[in-house]
Amino acid sequence: MVVYNFKKITPVPNGKEFMDIVLSKTQRKTPTEIHPQYAINRIRRFYMRKVKFCQQTIHDRITLILDEFPRLGDIHPFYEDLMNVLYDKDHYKLALGQLSTCRNVVDAIGRDYVRLLKYGDSLYRCKQLKRAALGRMITVLTKQNSSLVYLEQVRQHLARLPSIDPSSRTLILVGYPNVGKSSFMNNMTRAQVDVQPYPFTTKSLFVGHMEYRYLKWQLIDTPGILDHPLEQRNTIEMQSITAMAHLRSTILYLCDVSETCGYNIKQQCDLFKNIKPLFAGKPVLLVLTKIDLVRYEDLSDENKKMLQEIADMCSDMIGISNINQSGLNDVKTRACDLLLQNRVEAKINHGKKSVESILNRVHLAQPKKRDDKIREPQIPESVLRKRAGMDDESNGDMEDEPRITEKHLENLGGGAGVYTPDYKKHYLLKNDEWKYDIIPEIIDGKNIADYVDPEIDRRLEELEKEEDERLREEGGFEGGVNYADEEFYVDSEEEEDFKKIMDKKSVIIQTNRINKNTNHPKLTRKDKPIDLNSIVSELKDRGVPEEALEKARSSSVARTSSVGRTHKLATSSVGPRARSESKMARNRSASEKRAATEYDSVDIDKTALSKKRSLTPHNPLTEKIGRFAGIKDAKKQVSAVKLGLKKIKTLQASGKRSEADHVIFNMKPKHLFSGKTTIGKKDYR
Repeated sequence: MVVYNFKKITPVPNGKEFMDIVLSKTQRKTPTEIHPQYAINRIRRFYMRKVKFCQQTIHDRITLILDEFPRLGDIHPFYEDLMNVLYDKDHYKLALGQLSTCRNVVDAIGRDYVRLLKYGDSLYRCKQLKRAALGRMITVLTKQNSSLVYLEQVRQHLARLPSIDPSSRTLILVGYPNVGKSSFMNNMTRAQVDVQPYPFTTKSLFVGHMEYRYLKWQLIDTPGILDHPLEQRNTIEMQSITAMAHLRSTILYLCDVSETCGYNIKQQCDLFKNIKPLFAGKPVLLVLTKIDLVRYEDLSDENKKMLQEIADMCSDMIGISNINQSGLNDVKTRACDLLLQNRVEAKINHGKKSVESILNRVHLAQPKKRDDKIREPQIPESVLRKRAGMDDESNGDMEDEPRITEKHLENLGGGAGVYTPDYKKHYLLKNDEWKYDIIPEIIDGKNIADYVDPEIDRRLEELEKEEDERLREEGGFEGGVNYADEEFYVDSEEEEDFKKIMDKKSVIIQTNRINKNTNHPKLTRKDKPIDLNSIVSELKDRGVPEEALEKARSSSVARTSSVGRTHKLATSSVGPRARSESKMARNRSASEKRAATEYDSVDIDKTALSKKRSLTPHNPLTEKIGRFAGIKDAKKQVSAVKLGLKKIKTLQASGKRSEADHVIFNMKPKHLFSGKTTIGKKDYR
C-alpha cells in the first residue's frame, strides 16, 4: 500500500526569512562576549565557532527541505506524472538542484574562512573574517529566494492534494464536462463534490470512498475532457489523462444520451475512440446517464448504432439516472466485479510465469508408494474413552454438574471484601483430616495440644483443697475459718464510708476532666483571689476543730485590716516599689492566715515558715519597671513596659533577636542571577 503524506512537509521560508532564522539562531546559540585581552587562541575559537555554527545551520535547513520533498524518480509513476502536469518537472528539479548547489557553496565558504581564522592575529582581524564569512553565506542564500518561494507554493499545493492510493481498488469516472460524473460520485460516496449546471466545475481530482463485499474502494472524479489532440490539452484535462494512464482501475465512461451537456452522442463517441489507448489492460464500462430525460429506446437508429459500437469495445453498457437513482447499484456491482476478476487474472498470469521460471532451476521430487500394507491411525485409549464420554453426554446419558468456582463461592459468601477464601483446602498434607487442625504440626509429629493434660481442672481442684487443709493446720483455726477473713472483715459502716470516698473521688475525677477540656488562659495560683469562706470550708473538710477556725478567723481579720491600711498609704506616697511591697504584704497575709490555722491543729517547722515568708514573689513586670525608673508616674512606667514588650514581639516575629539586631541577609543571590543577560536574554542557566 503506497500512500504519500505530503502534509508533513516542513514550510519553506523565503530568502529574507531564511536569513533571519539563521542569523538569530547563530546569535542565540553561541557565546556573545569576547575581549581583546583574552588569549588569541580563545579569540580564534570564539569566531570559528560562530562561522561553523552558521554554516551548519544553513546546511541542516537546506538538507531538511531536500529530504522532505518527494523525489520524482522514487515515487509512484502516477504521482510523478501528476507533479509533472501540475508543477513542471524540469522547474521542480531545477529548484531543488539550486538549493543543493547553494548548500555545497555555503559548506565551502565555511571551510575556507575557518582555515583563515586559524591565522588571525588580533580580535579585529578575526571579527572581520567572521563578518565576511557570514555575509557571503547569507548572500548566497538570499539569491535562492525565487527557488524557495516556488518550493513553498509547491508544498502548499501538494498538501491540498487528495490522498490517492495507487495500489488500492479504484473506479475512475471519465467523460465530457457536465455529463453527471460529480452527481454519480455524490450518490455513491459521501464526498459531497460541488455540482453546477455549467461545464468545468470540477478542476482537479476528487476522491470518495465506499465499500463493496467488505472491501474498501476509492472512486475518483476527474475533470471533463474535450476531444482534441494531447498536445493541446490543458492542465485540468491532463490530470484526468494521468489518472487513467497510471492507476489500475475500472474505467466508467459516462455518456449523456439526452445531449443536455452541450455535446451530441457522436462527439462523445469520438472522444471515447480518441482516449481508448489509455484503457489498455483495464475493464471499461459504458454508462448512459440522464435516462430519466431520454430513454435508450427513444434514441434514433444512428445514435443507437454508434452507442452499440462503443459498447462492443466495453465490457458492458448500463443506463442510470442520478435523479431517481435507477441503475446505480447495477453499475457499482458490475464495475467492482470486473475489477476483482481482472486483478485475480493478473495475479494468476504473473504466478504462472514465476512458477515456470523457478521450476526450471528446481528438482521437484515425487514420493513413490513403498508397499500395499494398510496402516491404520493409532489413537490412544484415553482419547477413545473421552470421545465415548462425549458421545454419552450428547445422548443425554450423563448430566454433568456445573463446576463450582471460587468466583461462584465469593458471590454466595457476600462478594468481594466480605468473602474470605478457604486456603486450607489446598494444603498438601499426608492426611486430609489435618487440613483444618486449629494448631498445625510443629515438631516430631506433635503439637501443643499433645502436651496439654486433659484432667488439669480436676487436679487443680484437688491442689486447692490440699492447700486449704495445710493453711488450717498452720493457722490453728477451727471449723474451716480462714484467718484472712477476720483480719479483712468490713462492717456496714465502713462499707458506707468507703462508698462515700469512692463517690467523691469519681466527682473529683469528672470535674478535673471537664476543667482540662476548657481552652482558655488560666490564672496562676498566687494570682487567684482568696476567699475566707472557701478556706474555712476546706479546713472543715480536713477535720480542723471549730475553735481553731474561730481563732484563725479573728487574727486574720485584724491582720488584713492593718495590712490594707499600710498598702493604701504606701501606694499613695511611693511609686512601683511600694506597690510591689504591698503585693508582697497581701501574699504574706494569706500565708499567715493559713499558718494560724495550722499552728492550732498541727505542729510544723517554724524556721521553714519564716524562710518561706522572707521570699519575694517573682514578677517580670516589676523587674522591667526598674529600667524606666526615670519616669515619675507609676502608670506611665507600666504602660512603657507594656509597649516595650509589644515592640519585642514584633521584632521576634521578623526573626530579630532584639532592638539591636540589624543583620541584613544576602540580597544578591548569585545562583539566581548567574548566566548571560545580554541582548534582552535572562535565563537562570
